[in-house]
Parts: sequence; structure tokens; C-alpha cells
Amino acid sequence: MPYTRIAVERDGPVGHVRFDVPDEYNRLPPAFWQEFPQALTELDATGDVRVLVISSTGKHFTAGMDIGVFTSRDTQPQDPGRAGEAKRRDLLRLQRVFSLVEALRMPVIAAIQGGAVGAGVDLASACDMRYCTADAFFCIQEINIGLAADVGTLQRLPKLIPDGLMRELAYTGRRLYAEEALQCGLVNRVFDDQAAMLAGVKEIAAQIAAKSPLAIHSSKHLMNYARDHSVRDALEYQAAWMGAVTQGPEMAAHFRAKAEGKEAEYGDLAPIPEGERPLGSAGSGGA
Repeated sequence: MPYTRIAVERDGPVGHVRFDVPDEYNRLPPAFWQEFPQALTELDATGDVRVLVISSTGKHFTAGMDIGVFTSRDTQPQDPGRAGEAKRRDLLRLQRVFSLVEALRMPVIAAIQGGAVGAGVDLASACDMRYCTADAFFCIQEINIGLAADVGTLQRLPKLIPDGLMRELAYTGRRLYAEEALQCGLVNRVFDDQAAMLAGVKEIAAQIAAKSPLAIHSSKHLMNYARDHSVRDALEYQAAWMGAVTQGPEMAAHFRAKAEGKEAEYGDLAPIPEGERPLGSAGSGGA
């Protein structure tokens, strides 16, 4: 599909999705919620994209969700019960878009400049790693307009930063600037400017892309599972996963290359057929 809100690029095994409407501060109107999951699904389905970078253009990473997302329905049920049911399905649809970031087989790196406001925090929280520029800030903007954040921030961000700080940000809506974001562990590193950040992030992405994509996918999947389960349950699940998704050939490739004085080369993951892409239509409007 043609993209109007984002640009999608490939540099070998590194994919890059860039928010590309800087004159609108990369706000996220209804079109974004269709285009973004479509791009992610297509990149993941190839099997040969091993890591994904999400970045932006202009002054801000994103100004957050556009009000049009809430008013885009042609008709609204009139009685409270049916209206509430419709709103619930709309919200679940939006939540699935950022949940897709976690479900991708590849790691996702957020490269943030300027403001990550509202839904920008939801998205950043769903990524594997976050890097930012010295002028960056994060803001749970929803509370400032009379709402509770509802697309993932309240569920994911508490797993990334201290509880007290999380609650302060969620209740006050104040800005968390780059230095504090680094101190609390929300971002891995702060760069002087966007050019330096993108160069640094691409270097990290290249390091990841050189590893076994099967081992990387397993690591991401198992860490996400462990985050949401007890240690005992996660260990038992890991034993089952490693028994089913054997990585013996990957280790053999490593030791063979080492014996030959070379860097190991690993095969790509299998492509995902169109009919097996579970979240491929997450932004299409379906429940």
C-alpha cells in the first residue's frame, strides 16, 4: 500500500520505518494506524529483516494521537451499551498496533528526537530499546487533557522505570527530559543530535543483524514471556521452547566459522505466508 505518514527503507537486514510528516510534528491520524502495522507486518514477513529501527523527521518524534482517531467513525451507536461496545473495539484495535511491535520476530529500536508525546510514549514503551537526542522528552500527555493513557503506557512503562516515577509522570503529565530518562533507564544512551543518534543506532542494529536471527527471535520472545510471568513459569516455558525451536545448527555454524577463522553467517528466518500473519490487518479497522 502507498504510505502517506511513514517512509519504509531497507539497508540489507536492517529495516527502517520513519515518521515522515514533520510539518505536522508527525501526529498519528487514522491513516497512521493502518499504514504502520501494515509496514511492520510486511517487513517481518520477509524473514530476512533482522532488526528494525523506528525514527522520525523534523523537530519532534511524534506529537501523539490525532483527535481524528476518536471521531473517524461514520456512524456512532446511540444507546450507551452499543456505543461503549464500539469504543472498546476501537481501543483494542489501537492497542494491537503497538502490541505488534512486541510480537515482531525482530528487535525494534526507537530513535527519538524532540518530543515523544502521548501515543509516542506508548510506542516507545513497546520497543526493545530506546535511544534519544539531548533535546528529547517524554510526556504522558493524556492526563493533561482529562484522559488516562490507554494504548500501552500504563501497562509497559512501569516495567521499564521505577514505580514512583511512573506514577508521578502518569499523574502530573510533566515532561521527562533526556538526562532523567537516561538516569532512570528508559533510554540506553543520549546522543548530541539526531545525526549522531541515527549513526549510533544503525551501528547497534548492524551488530544485532550479524547474530543468528533464530537466537535473536528466541531471546526476544523469551524475555517478553519472562516479563509477564513468574520465574518458575518462564523457566519451564523456556525449556519447552528450546526443545521445540532447536538452535543446534546455529551453534554448529558458529564453531565451524571459528575453526576457519571467519565470522559465522546465519540463515534468515522463514518467510511468513500471507494467510499466517496474525496481526497483519491490525490497523484496518477490524475488531
